[in-house]
Amino acid sequence: MQPFNKYIEINTAKRFGKPIIKGTRISVYDILSWLSSGMSKKDIIVDFPELTENQINACLSFAAKKEQKHLYVS
Repeated sequence: MQPFNKYIEINTAKRFGKPIIKGTRISVYDILSWLSSGMSKKDIIVDFPELTENQINACLSFAAKKEQKHLYVS
């Protein structure tokens, strides 16, 4: 799993405190939304050359970790 804290920050002064890629205003949600709409990592990087594949993978790791915290046993 990609270490996401190297690439992702939460800063209340940017994007209303949503998790974003460090040094940008691009949120984790933005990247996950683009991936879920069918964009490839390569497509995203072409549109946003300031992003790297490691940053995109960090978003996936962030989402996986967040989901893991919300799992429950029924």
